[in-house]
Amino acid sequence: MIKVTALNEHSFYLNPDLIYRIETIPDTLITLTDGKTIIVKETPDAVVNAIIIYRRKINQPFEQRAKEK
Repeated sequence: MIKVTALNEHSFYLNPDLIYRIETIPDTLITLTDGKTIIVKETPDAVVNAIIIYRRKINQPFEQRAKEK
């Protein structure tokens, strides 16, 4: 899960597997696979970087994740 911030300053976690598209309109609009949309404060690049970090973390060997804690 990645942490994002809504325009009302409330943070929440989003499952990146549900993201269909990310656009700038000028705020960042995230469209989910079910067609729902979310507007967040983070830039599209920041959202993509959060997804990359998340995927690297979940795909590393368990032993390496245990050492990081």
